[in-house]
Amino acid sequence: MYYICIDLKSFYASVECVERGLDPMTTNLVVADPTRTDKTICLAVSPSMKAMGVKNRCRVFEIPQNIRYIMAPPRMQLYIDYAAEIYGIYIRYICPDDIHVYSIDEVFIDVTGYMRRMNMNARQIAVFLMERVREELGIRATCGIGTNMYLAKIALDITAKHAEDFIGFLDEESYIDTLWDHRPLCDFWMIGPRTMDRLAKYGIHTMRDIAAADEDFLYGLFGKDTELLIDHAWGREPCTIADIKAYVRKSRSVSTSQVLPRDYSFDETEIIVREMTEAVCLDLLKKKLVTRSVSVTIDYKAGASFGYDDDVKIDHRIGTIRIKHTVGTASFETPTNADTQIVPAIVDAYRLTAHRDVPVRRVTISCGEVSEDTGIHQMSLFEMQEQEPAEHKRLRKEIIALQKKFGKNAILKGTDLQEGATAMERNSQIGGHKA
Repeated sequence: MYYICIDLKSFYASVECVERGLDPMTTNLVVADPTRTDKTICLAVSPSMKAMGVKNRCRVFEIPQNIRYIMAPPRMQLYIDYAAEIYGIYIRYICPDDIHVYSIDEVFIDVTGYMRRMNMNARQIAVFLMERVREELGIRATCGIGTNMYLAKIALDITAKHAEDFIGFLDEESYIDTLWDHRPLCDFWMIGPRTMDRLAKYGIHTMRDIAAADEDFLYGLFGKDTELLIDHAWGREPCTIADIKAYVRKSRSVSTSQVLPRDYSFDETEIIVREMTEAVCLDLLKKKLVTRSVSVTIDYKAGASFGYDDDVKIDHRIGTIRIKHTVGTASFETPTNADTQIVPAIVDAYRLTAHRDVPVRRVTISCGEVSEDTGIHQMSLFEMQEQEPAEHKRLRKEIIALQKKFGKNAILKGTDLQEGATAMERNSQIGGHKA
């Protein structure tokens, strides 16, 4: 089998260059919101800036002052539109069943059945698709080719960047020959810095070391994840795109999170909790889902003091102070998406669990035990929670319809106009950034 993994180079920055009639490969450009402070993260930097040592996802103040560059405000809807056009190019030649969209700028494609049909090898198919994208939209790409999905991803992440044509290839034999001693381990897909540091404590620094390690020892460290770790150490990956397409999740969850623009007080944060929970309830209704459990997670300002040691953790390795977050949860006997039930329950959970004198910087609302809303609910003899009135549910459906037609800010609640409220701004964003 042969897989290709195509990644669009510095996608957001490339789109902004193309929109300005500039060459993405030679133009110094960063995608960042100029209305925020210089601590804001650059969503993308152009390839020419990467060549000068500027790291992707850096903060604006970290860019050397001697580099002249264009700062482009993020336009998330534009990037989504470009991604849709690029996907449209792929499906002219490849069946959607053989494509796995990994992210907005990256796809896996099983080209095994197309090599004979198109009279091309895997590399030629990759070049063909990459050229179509470049010619039609001006976006450059890199590509990894492998005999399984893992090797295609590693060929992209590690090998392609050193190739003149930005295409890398790996099979199990070349993977062992060329990358078994590669460092650092976190360059490999699915191995993060924490896993790498944990392995390093036991003298395991390379894929060769993992392959040679005692399996029982590794299972003791990582449990069921060890099977994947060992497979990847040998360049093996049993999962296929067909397996991904056939996968059915056993459980579902819905969540939303926002980093607050400044330190928020206890009372101000309650406004945010209420806004976000109301939005989640509408989202559940829109998707015809219900939930049995909703939680509110509050993350506090780094370095803030709670007045007692249990809430402060010091990470000596990175030299920072981490503050423990607080979590409040509300459970429901009968699955629901009714804001009349969920919102007051979560506000109460917030009031009971959140610290009142500590600045808040992030709020997360999460729904667990999510299921399809069949409209049929088994009542408990001891159930005290009232069901949502039919007229209120119709009203919420009308709100969804109006927001779909006129935008999310077409209908707002009074709390959304209070000082510190963020719903209006978030409604005009995609993924926390300007649409």
